Amino acid sequence: MENNNFILADYQSLIFDFRGYKVMIDSDLASLYGTETKILKQQVKRNFDRFPKDFMFELTQEEKLQLVTNCDRLANLKHSSINPLVFTEQGVAMLSSVLRSAKAVAINIEIMRAFAKYRTMLMESRDLHNEIRELDGKINQVFKFLIDKIESLHQKEEDQPRKRIGFKEYE
Repeated sequence: MENNNFILADYQSLIFDFRGYKVMIDSDLASLYGTETKILKQQVKRNFDRFPKDFMFELTQEEKLQLVTNCDRLANLKHSSINPLVFTEQGVAMLSSVLRSAKAVAINIEIMRAFAKYRTMLMESRDLHNEIRELDGKINQVFKFLIDKIESLHQKEEDQPRKRIGFKEYE
């Protein structure tokens, strides 16, 4: 079971965020499936109708540069004239119908688990963020209440005449 978690952690490091989608790059997927990137792209082109824009898209030159800058292991893409294809979770699932090998199916299962784990981590992060904001609001209310009470105490003291200290004169 620990080995499985290690695999999930590895797959999670292969997931990137582009255009609001969590995606995996064609070269990483080809490597996982034990095939060449060129062959993976050929299969996708032969079955292009299975990959709408929300399943797969090509990175722009700027996005490719961003990817290379943030990920050292992809430095070889820097000088490539071809921009990589990226696949969303649904696109990766569709790849299993295009690449029919047993290894492709097994790898797809692991990748789907990685996407699910990644999504869970994001949701937990959002929940924690919301709880912190809620707690911050409560703390602000408490501080405002305390400040109001302190100000009202000072106001009461100023309204009452002060008793003189020291020698009193009698008439």
